[in-house]
Amino acid sequence: MSFAVALTFVWLGMVLAISFLEAPLKFRAPGVTLQIGLGIGRLVFRALNTVEVVLAVGIVIALAVSRPPVGFVVAFGVAVAALAVQLLAVRPRLTRRSDAVLAGEDAPRSRGHYAYVGLETVKVIALLVGGIVLLAG
Repeated sequence: MSFAVALTFVWLGMVLAISFLEAPLKFRAPGVTLQIGLGIGRLVFRALNTVEVVLAVGIVIALAVSRPPVGFVVAFGVAVAALAVQLLAVRPRLTRRSDAVLAGEDAPRSRGHYAYVGLETVKVIALLVGGIVLLAG
């Protein structure tokens, strides 16, 4: 169970650090254009999402040998569902827009970023609650 706790809080920390710290700050750095920021963001978020999937699988494996509290199962399910929506519905739209911007087109501002940030917030809350439930259980 302690391995699942560790993986949950590593996942939480990565989402907080990348989505709520690195992502907005990179556009404020001197010399970072929209194209450069989008290029960096695509690489970083592709890596983050890959690690998130690995962490989720690791948590499933860690909990396969124990009976996790129902509260954790629900919270973990919410986090995984949010990640799935990001990967299957939101990211493809954001990728199309960033492709257009990187190709030099003047693409309109995307509302997909708001959906992505909203889902990141859901994940943060779910992972925090799930981690606390595991620690308390």
